Amino acid sequence: MGQIKLLDCTLRDGGYINDWNFGHDNLVSVFERLVDAGVDIIEIGFLDERRPFDMDRSIMPNTDCVEKVFGGLDRKQAMVVGMIDYGTCGLKNIAPCGESFLDGIRVIFKKHLREEAMAFCGELKKLGYKVFAQLVSVTSYDDGEMLDLVRLANHYKPYAVSMVDTYGLMHSNNLMHYFKLLNDNLDTDIGLGYHAHNNFQMGYANCISMLANKTDRLMVVDGTIYGMGKSAGNAPIELIAMHMNQTLGTGYNISQILEAIDSNIIQFCQQPTWGYSMFYYLAASNDCHPNYVTYLMDKRTLSISAINEILGKLEGEKKLLYDKNYIETLYVDYQNNEINDEEDRKCLSETLEKRNVLIVGPGVTLKSDKNNIIGHIEEKKPIVISVNFIPDGIEPDLLFLSNAKRYLQLATKLNNEKRRIIATSNVSETTTGSFEYKINYSTLIDTEAEFIDHSMIMLIKLLMDCGINKISLAGFDGYSAKNTNYYKRAMEYDFVKKKADYLNTYTKNFLNGIKNKAEIEFVTKSRYEDETV
Repeated sequence: MGQIKLLDCTLRDGGYINDWNFGHDNLVSVFERLVDAGVDIIEIGFLDERRPFDMDRSIMPNTDCVEKVFGGLDRKQAMVVGMIDYGTCGLKNIAPCGESFLDGIRVIFKKHLREEAMAFCGELKKLGYKVFAQLVSVTSYDDGEMLDLVRLANHYKPYAVSMVDTYGLMHSNNLMHYFKLLNDNLDTDIGLGYHAHNNFQMGYANCISMLANKTDRLMVVDGTIYGMGKSAGNAPIELIAMHMNQTLGTGYNISQILEAIDSNIIQFCQQPTWGYSMFYYLAASNDCHPNYVTYLMDKRTLSISAINEILGKLEGEKKLLYDKNYIETLYVDYQNNEINDEEDRKCLSETLEKRNVLIVGPGVTLKSDKNNIIGHIEEKKPIVISVNFIPDGIEPDLLFLSNAKRYLQLATKLNNEKRRIIATSNVSETTTGSFEYKINYSTLIDTEAEFIDHSMIMLIKLLMDCGINKISLAGFDGYSAKNTNYYKRAMEYDFVKKKADYLNTYTKNFLNGIKNKAEIEFVTKSRYEDETV
């Protein structure tokens, strides 16, 4: 049997949802997670000479711009491709493959343009690229037209010919008709691909049908993360990867794709009240009650791989009989990665000794009162510690990490920057990460609280333990049930609005309770300081 390759086109097809404006950090993070998942082919966006270059978008006017966005990233085993809608990007914008970040180019075209488009594919092949001929609206081809396409393909010899179900019209019988027509007539050294759309909710099912075929030629199956794509979306690549792992023995790391959903993609999705959902995927794949998933997701402190690991510890009848106390115990036990932090605490105390400390949080005042914060830093010259994020325009001396989910969102940036990090023991270093100070999580939490691991309070406790009794706060605004709570939209957690009153009261009570032990100064306005704010 020939090779079967999984292709992700989230950054291209998903771009129809957000005008390809994923943001540069998201573009890099999605790419790196797909590489780590072991996805065979990654499509990084459109090449379109009509669009100006924008570092935040996955639609680029030429191959040189691909290098600007993705250059320097480690592709490991992955083939990297871009897409051209025939007629929107001329050869003058395509550097030879040896000078490009791209290994291949996919060319989409309608059937009436097949002669010119296939000739264009031939020119791209001369430049050294693996070229994919993408048959737009494959269901519009009659058998004669398809055989004429086969004639052209056998002449120009693209890497693969792909059936593109542009309007999601195909059922298994249609798919197999076109598959057989192409498989029986294409030269055997040309691969055969399938790109689904989900208008009839047949995308995943049709991918399974495609993969069930026995053929000696290469097969390529497309998907997108969480099915992101225009209209009804695409076949979810995490489901295709799961099926391939189970039936073909592949080893795709699905947790990395789920992390990409949670950290990079779900922000672009307005989830309906029914339909395919990552929450129910996690529950079904772990044979457990979905409330366990909801409970752990609502913590907003865990990576998806950590959630999967905790769900894997559920036992017996408890799996399907939801027990909040049971899952709370598993959560705390998982987070309590006990370490000997005595030496790290001593070193941190020496670093902070006799210094003013400013803790920076991600509230809206970080932007609105930025001048006040900078003025405070210039006057007091404190050690600046940011909490679970890296602020724009303010350079922290130390980064406090207590939230594994936030850490994964920062991982790409941290891997490229040297940062001094204080991390609690529940946060595991990435293969390229490094924590200067590692502190026991269990010593800083409040097991009696509804939210046991309040990051600002955890850091204040640590600083007090290190002998610091004068602490300034900036960007810790408290929570509003109605207004934006974070200076960046991507950081927003809806659950905090539901718990705003509780969180504000709990934090104020904590700060009032330590007045005799530490002096707390607010550099920016906060609900923790004044009820009227």
